[in-house]
Amino acid sequence: MLLVNILLILFLVPCFLFLVRFILYRTALILVLRKWANWVDDRIHVHQYLKVAELNENGQDNEFYRRVFLYINSLPSIEDSNFTNLFSGKKSTDIILSLDDNQIIQDEFLGARVDWVNKVERFDHGGICNRSFLLRIKKKDKRRTLRPYIQHIHTVSDDIEQRRRELKLFINNGPSEKPINGRWRSVPFTHHSTLDTIAMDADLKNKVKSDLENFMKSQNYYHKMGRAWKRNYLLYGPSGTGKSSFIGAMANFLNYDVYDIDLSRVSDDSDLKLLLLQTTSRSLIVIEDLDRLVNQKLTTTTLSGLLNFMDGIVNSCCGDEKIMVFTMNSKEQIDPAMLRPGRIDVHIHFPYCDFNSFKYLANNYLGLKEHKLFPQVEEIFHSGATMSPAAIGELMIVNRSSPSRALKSVITALQSNGTEGKITGKGKRLSDSASSPLRLEAPPQAEEIGGANWKDSVPGAKEVRKLYGLLRLKSCKSPSSFDHDSEMIER
Repeated sequence: MLLVNILLILFLVPCFLFLVRFILYRTALILVLRKWANWVDDRIHVHQYLKVAELNENGQDNEFYRRVFLYINSLPSIEDSNFTNLFSGKKSTDIILSLDDNQIIQDEFLGARVDWVNKVERFDHGGICNRSFLLRIKKKDKRRTLRPYIQHIHTVSDDIEQRRRELKLFINNGPSEKPINGRWRSVPFTHHSTLDTIAMDADLKNKVKSDLENFMKSQNYYHKMGRAWKRNYLLYGPSGTGKSSFIGAMANFLNYDVYDIDLSRVSDDSDLKLLLLQTTSRSLIVIEDLDRLVNQKLTTTTLSGLLNFMDGIVNSCCGDEKIMVFTMNSKEQIDPAMLRPGRIDVHIHFPYCDFNSFKYLANNYLGLKEHKLFPQVEEIFHSGATMSPAAIGELMIVNRSSPSRALKSVITALQSNGTEGKITGKGKRLSDSASSPLRLEAPPQAEEIGGANWKDSVPGAKEVRKLYGLLRLKSCKSPSSFDHDSEMIER
């Protein structure tokens, strides 16, 4: 009888434990028990708190904060948080979870439990004042786990960035706007231009790619030479020749974010420096129409402030792997100090369209490699007529349903423009100077004279900016000239 009772007890105890476990996991009781266990554990051990602020002491973005943000929001335990934000991803079926303000999330690493708190301090009217992540770790685990745990966060965040990489376009706020999230606001960068779609001489395109690739691989070289890891480009030429599209192509090729600085919203030289300090690595910093802003005095920034922005001490200390791009319609009236090496490393001229560029546009817009009207178009170009790639592209877009009509529209516009235009003198030879920056310039084209007439008379011929760029290489003194800023490419 005793043996029977023992066997019965041995049978009932596992059944009871199984039933209790089943009930706990099917209800919120298990969460309550876990909280009690963690509460007791927290009272027994001594903890240390480590703060990861969004901005560092200089007001710059804290790179590690961004990595922690990516890491925390990728943890499976985020689903157990009391409050979690839901966002849609790139696809309508993708759901992204994000920890809400002042919520706690737990993580485990090498057998140690750590807690993260998403701390957010706000202004009285709801504007965000300060963001940070607070890490709580047991002191007995800190020496053993903290350093490898931080390395683990870097590894995981790098992998997440590689999979989620989405370029952004940043635009500066005015200093008096009291922005919620700092001086920059951003939108997704969705420019579709690439170096493959830009109307560019094939040899020159390869040299541009090579220069950009060499820059990305040159961190050790720049640091060894004691120089900031940056490079400055000047894109100059008439409106509609593709300067802005070339910037988009550069960003897509490099996979860099774009910071578009509006100088009219910069209060003074110090404000411009603060904007530069808040840019991140792996970015293009762009100022468009610099000649117009300077010559027409549309900015309160001084020449000295611009020079220091391009190549000053702040520029050298605000992060690595940045490319500055400045656009101008003409550099004739620009102070030479602004164009010297160091401030401008590469000059690229964007001229009006020629027949070779026209054929590229016809193939890209209309799918035409040959057409019976091509000889007539070539003859008109040789007679001195000229148009911007943007204007030709717009005519082709408007008449894309009929390639023949599109070509006839281009011919009409060229003839209208050609009656008033003419080819001006030949290009000067650039002086060979070790102090001169690299220049990529196409042969001089016909000067645009009276170009507004055909824009008014031909339907759909309105010039638009930010289309295809045109770069053409005339001759090169050295096959390796693109690798050294001191060597020249002649016109």
